[in-house]
Amino acid sequence: MEASAGLVAGSHNRNELVVIHGHEEPKPLKALDGQVCEICGDEVGITAEGDLFVACNECGFPVCRPCYEYERREGNQQCPQCKTRYKRLKGSPRVEGDEDEEDVDDLEHEFNMEDEQNKQKHLAEAMLHGKMSYGRGPDDDDNVQYPPVIAGAKSRPVSGEFPISGHGYGDQMLSSSLHKRIHPYPSDDPGNMKWDDKKEGSWKERMDDWKLRQQGNIGPDPDDAVDPDMPMTDEARQPLSRKVPIASSLVNPYRMIIVIRLVVLAFFLRYRILNPVHDAIGLWLTSVICEIWFAISWILDQFPKWFPIDRETYLDRLSLRYEREGEPSMLSAVDIFVSTVDPLKEPPLVTGNTVLSILAMDYPVDKISCYVSDDGASMLTFESLSETAEFARKWVPFCKKFSIEPRAPEMYFSLKMDYLKDKIQPTFVKERRAMKREYEEFKVRINALVAKAMKVPPTGWIMQDGTPWPGNNTKDHPGMIQVFLGHSGGLDTEGNELPRLVYVSREKRPGFQHHKKAGAMNALIRVSAVLTNAPFMLNLDCDHYINNSKAVREAMCFLMDPQIGRKVCYVQFPQRFDGIDKHDRYANRNTVFFDINMKGLDGLQGPVYVGTGCVFRRQALYGYEPPKGPKRPKMVSCDCCPCFGRRKKLHKYEAEQGTDDDKELLMSQMNFEKKFGQSATFVTSTLMEQGGVPPSSSPAALLKEAIHVISCGYEDKTEWGTELGWIYGSITEDILTGFKMHCRGWRSIYCMPKRPAFKGSAPINLSDRLNQVLRWALGSVEIFFSRHSPLWYGYKGGHLHWLERFAYVNTTVYPFTSLPLLAYCTLPAVCLLTGKFIMPTISTFASLFFIALFISIFATGILEMRWSGVSIEEWWRNEQFWVIGGVSAHLFAVVQGLLKILAGIDTNFTVTSKASDDEEFGELYAFKWTTLLIPPTTLLIINLVGVVAGISDAINNGYQSWGPLFGKLFFAFWVIVHLYPFLKGLMGRQNRTPTIVVIWSVLLASIFSLLWVRIDPFVLKSKGPDTKQCGINC
Repeated sequence: MEASAGLVAGSHNRNELVVIHGHEEPKPLKALDGQVCEICGDEVGITAEGDLFVACNECGFPVCRPCYEYERREGNQQCPQCKTRYKRLKGSPRVEGDEDEEDVDDLEHEFNMEDEQNKQKHLAEAMLHGKMSYGRGPDDDDNVQYPPVIAGAKSRPVSGEFPISGHGYGDQMLSSSLHKRIHPYPSDDPGNMKWDDKKEGSWKERMDDWKLRQQGNIGPDPDDAVDPDMPMTDEARQPLSRKVPIASSLVNPYRMIIVIRLVVLAFFLRYRILNPVHDAIGLWLTSVICEIWFAISWILDQFPKWFPIDRETYLDRLSLRYEREGEPSMLSAVDIFVSTVDPLKEPPLVTGNTVLSILAMDYPVDKISCYVSDDGASMLTFESLSETAEFARKWVPFCKKFSIEPRAPEMYFSLKMDYLKDKIQPTFVKERRAMKREYEEFKVRINALVAKAMKVPPTGWIMQDGTPWPGNNTKDHPGMIQVFLGHSGGLDTEGNELPRLVYVSREKRPGFQHHKKAGAMNALIRVSAVLTNAPFMLNLDCDHYINNSKAVREAMCFLMDPQIGRKVCYVQFPQRFDGIDKHDRYANRNTVFFDINMKGLDGLQGPVYVGTGCVFRRQALYGYEPPKGPKRPKMVSCDCCPCFGRRKKLHKYEAEQGTDDDKELLMSQMNFEKKFGQSATFVTSTLMEQGGVPPSSSPAALLKEAIHVISCGYEDKTEWGTELGWIYGSITEDILTGFKMHCRGWRSIYCMPKRPAFKGSAPINLSDRLNQVLRWALGSVEIFFSRHSPLWYGYKGGHLHWLERFAYVNTTVYPFTSLPLLAYCTLPAVCLLTGKFIMPTISTFASLFFIALFISIFATGILEMRWSGVSIEEWWRNEQFWVIGGVSAHLFAVVQGLLKILAGIDTNFTVTSKASDDEEFGELYAFKWTTLLIPPTTLLIINLVGVVAGISDAINNGYQSWGPLFGKLFFAFWVIVHLYPFLKGLMGRQNRTPTIVVIWSVLLASIFSLLWVRIDPFVLKSKGPDTKQCGINC
């Protein structure tokens, strides 16, 4: 890919493709190509010396190297025009009939054609050219066979037309539209280690030397015989990570308390059910139903935390294993996705800081590619990214020279710390001042772009060369790709190479379903597969910058670990946030979830995917199952009766294994186009487990194919969004995506480095926070009613751990807790207003159940805080916001979800604002009206009214009324205390509640109270006098 080659815009369906340069007229993409091959239509290409490749020296008929190699190896070895036999060119393998030529290069490459690794690369190259016609039409279809799929050590057939012998699949006919001839050839690109033959030779020499050094040992290490690719040093041979169980002195009492609480809860519910309140049967029944639901919800939340663990990584071992001194880095490449939609809600400066932190991360630059998805097709985002790319040329070398942390300039320059600590270079202070000045100038340029974007011209935006911006209509525009930084032209101020930076805006047309963020992420998967095809992908929200420059290395300690890495689908990092008030009034940090629940899931099958800060294995997103371990040895059993059952089980196991193999074979022979879409280039990339792009591919052809895979109709009649990539069907696509992977048998890893890997921004305003929680809860409701509901999906394979299923069920049913929670928070006010209670007068023995239940609840929380390190303030804030969100956002989510399912009324997705107030925590005190504020405010008022009414009634009735009153007041104060942060949010900075909230809440509370006094539905009505009190003559 060439940097700054222009903005490529086009539509595959409309057969439109142009390149827009900064100050030039639009040119068709064809103008970028050199001489075109007359056989396949690709660019002919150049030789290693930079000259145009010429296959036939007699007539100069234009043929590309793949067609030349294929014709020599599989065809009639003649030029199609002059019929002269092709002569062997330098670097080409010998074929039968070649003249003997003395060439060092010949000897070097002569015997490499049968190398197994090169075979796999040839097949990948073959699939890449599957869309190209050789010109012989359908006459060759009789000889069609399936080439093996590139999938590790195993080979499986796929659709194609490259004949492969020795795989035992027979002559199987082609069933897909990939019916054109394929031209593989051995690639030799010294810049790409996957095709570097010298690396193979040097590796063999190192292995021979190592074996000689080991001859003095007593015997060979069995591990060496199993995996000869393990590095030599003892330190590098150690695992890259290890699991650290929680100390038994902390976790065993915790488990014991959970069991005790479960037993006490059972006795408590038994007592509540068997002892009804006859004079308030409605109140009693309502409270019992709520308590049973709370018990079920607690079980779903508590038991997945039964096996909490920590993990450690060893970055030094990773370097020893994959970054040996004097050799190119063998670390895997990573494609990094940044998604943005609205630059006014997601400021370009925030997105720019995220991109700068990615480009400056501590990872080999040739292994990093950053893709920015602009789903709003905004020219402001495009121009801001251009400015960011220019500033990166100065910022990246500064960060790497002085080991800056964090590497987002806004956060680094705003840190209140001693920036001279551990800095020993004399020029640091001078260069830091200069860089801060450069960054301030960069901010001014971005602010100018934002100011200009506030007023849209009547004719739409115009680019610098006078060309109309292709995305002027955000709902009807072509796909756009711009490579800002890359191998050509992507150098910093010191002449060093920079990582790739690519702008992507997928095509949008009316009448097509675009699937919001999930659709944008799937478009990025396909674009990155065509252009770079890294085996791993990191996705970040536009406001989540890299706080730890070694974050990707931390993930590689798991994903590249030869022991556990192959079965890991993703590594999830916890979310950490900047700009949150000291007391975290609305539990924005969500510490209980990230430090307790996620650690518990890591001890099972792995944490859930939370939407950002996650490094994926590309193959897992493609819907492939994890590699299977070695088969168990067959058990030998006798024919006696006790072993008869075991013999039958063994036969069943063998049958299941046979079925699995058949399914795997069928999977490999399926029509890949129906699964992945109509792009042979992309289909080829899905088969390359280790990633990489064949070096013969021209940049122009790849960009053209990239436009194809982001066209709006590409996913039609494919498995995208149902089995592949980010899963559709919910606005919280992250839960569904991780759930599908776990159901296939993959496991995930939770990585918590000491220095937080990523940091983002969170809405500290009450209304924004409630709207964010509403979106999450609505997504959970959508999943609950979909076919992917954890209640009934994923049982067939049996891969999902039952406690992991508990966790996923809890993520989908928790919004429904809002209904019993709302009723339970109303009961104290009802009891105080009516003088009735939800429980009868209890005995001393029965009171022990209540005391034991409350003690076990507090003990569970205390022990959780002990082993997790969560503070009591964070735990209490989480409890408070559980009530606040439950009676507001979760309640509205259930209502909206039911309306969507039953009536088809859809709700719009609202992007959470990432803008920050100029004043510190200014957003915390700002008031924004939303209907979500009404239910909690109403609950506060009726409970306060109930407290006043209850105390007044007790004062009027005398001393004997105070005893029953304390139980009612306890529950009322429980509600008020949990809603206290909400009350502070309503008051704002001036301690004034907005008039509209007061009017609505007082109105609803008054109507409710008046109706209650008039109807009193939950109290049993007595007809006539009570004869027990008055006697028969009353």
